[in-house]
Amino acid sequence: MTTTPDSRPQPAAGPGHPLDAAWQGEAAGAGSQAVPSPDGVLRLINGYWATGVLAAASTHRLFTHLAAGAGSAGELAQAAQISERGAQTLLDALVALGLVELHGGRYRNGAQAATYLVEDSPVSLAAFARLKLKHMGALADLPQVVAAGGPVTDAVVEVADNPHWRELVLAIAPQSVPAARLAVDVLGLTDAGPVEILDVGGGSGVYAATWLQANPAARATQLDWAPINAIARSLMDERGLSQRFTTIDGDFHTTDFGTGRYDVAVYSHIAHQEGAEANIEVFTRLRQALRGGGALVVCDYVVDDDRSGPAFPLVFASEMLLKSHHGSTWRAADYHDWLTKAGFTDITFHRAAPATLVVAR
Repeated sequence: MTTTPDSRPQPAAGPGHPLDAAWQGEAAGAGSQAVPSPDGVLRLINGYWATGVLAAASTHRLFTHLAAGAGSAGELAQAAQISERGAQTLLDALVALGLVELHGGRYRNGAQAATYLVEDSPVSLAAFARLKLKHMGALADLPQVVAAGGPVTDAVVEVADNPHWRELVLAIAPQSVPAARLAVDVLGLTDAGPVEILDVGGGSGVYAATWLQANPAARATQLDWAPINAIARSLMDERGLSQRFTTIDGDFHTTDFGTGRYDVAVYSHIAHQEGAEANIEVFTRLRQALRGGGALVVCDYVVDDDRSGPAFPLVFASEMLLKSHHGSTWRAADYHDWLTKAGFTDITFHRAAPATLVVAR
């Protein structure tokens, strides 16, 4: 490194580099080329701060306390039984993240926090925020995973007896509520009469619960691993829907769906874990399981055909690279191709941000 007469260090930049041009422009008093602020890049590099802040705020129910009227660091500290210093630190960060607003010296939830981070709401993502903090360590493997094209550890989570299922299933269920509600309208389920529904890999049963509540004549069957079905049955009991809800314990890769038994089938947030051949095979069996005129609902993070967006599905592909051998976020054209090969002829797409509903008949 060299120094100029005014002892400032020269940046290590080659000819034509914007920093080099900016430095020369400043020295000449011209400022001939604007240099972008590093703020955005620094925010991304330190993105784990946001994950930590959200997890901590959700752990101490700060968004719920804000919704209840606590509007200062002192009031939040008292309500959450945490230190006032800790409460102020979280509030500062949440304001910076655009989730909490400051008005007249008092804090309140912004629109997104009020909708998605207050506890005890059907669409609350607070539990998911807490869960993701536990997953951060796995990202350290991502450079190796990118080089290898898939997972580099022997850890297996996709097994029936993994104890993490209860926490995961309950944490991710709210993400499906908007899509399940949209499907009620798209399919006309409210006035559809005594329809039979098959939910493959249904998890918490959020689709079945939403649709059974919308249509008191409908019945639903969920196919999933036994420990997960037990969670869904418990939740159905709480909602008073258990008499119209049954389960089949099994793996959707190998379990027979039957022939001509169902009016609606749903395959939600599974296709991104599978490759093309596996998805075509499952879609084919689901087509056979439907009655004439029946509909398959696929919900997932679908990307544009040119892979220019939407943003969340594009980033989510990294999760699949990290955790699956064949998964990704697939294009709308991929789904159309696979469903056509499976025998469907009427295929439509409906945005349920950040996901997309694909309805095939």
